[in-house]
Amino acid sequence: MLLFVGLGNPGPKYEGNRHNIGFMAVDEIARRHSFGPWRARFQGLASEGVIAGEKVMALKPMTFMNESGRSVGEAVRFFKLPVDAVSVFYDELDLVPGKMRLKRGGGSGGHNGIRDIDRHIDTNYRRVRLGIGHPGDKNKVHSYVLSDFAKVERSAWLETLIDAVAREVGELVRGDEARFMSLVAHAVFPPPPKPAKPAPDKTTDTPKDTPASDGA
Repeated sequence: MLLFVGLGNPGPKYEGNRHNIGFMAVDEIARRHSFGPWRARFQGLASEGVIAGEKVMALKPMTFMNESGRSVGEAVRFFKLPVDAVSVFYDELDLVPGKMRLKRGGGSGGHNGIRDIDRHIDTNYRRVRLGIGHPGDKNKVHSYVLSDFAKVERSAWLETLIDAVAREVGELVRGDEARFMSLVAHAVFPPPPKPAKPAPDKTTDTPKDTPASDGA
């Protein structure tokens, strides 16, 4: 079994916050893949389903962001999961809006939810970092992440990113992390169309057959 964790803060006050993009991702994964109903489990909300033939549990900790590890650790211990069966979806300030990066292990990058999960289950889990951009001033970070996405952000990239993550997550389940990242990137930032090939030049005269001359 795999555990997909989305990070965020519980309650309608935080629902549309940039900090809640992890909740948004696992909500769409569960919806698209017809998971079962969300139930209160492991100090969070959990929903189960199957993706690419593998059983997956989606988990949204209800402990508030800074104590996300309590919920994740409880689920990991209950199912006796190896740490590498866990994938955590969360907001990343150091990626431009719409970018996604995936890594295994590493530091928390200052993210309090990740720091707390590291304390509870170790660090060698998949980190699916969903770019929200940086406000440009570290003193504005707190208010920035706890503010809602603007309508223009939703239409420009957020909805496309969340849809692509949910649509292509089967590649992550199968272990093809590079393909998962590539498919999501192409959905959000499609490559420019290739230039059309020039039409054949029809202005050049085609040499005509020269009639044979009579012999002398």
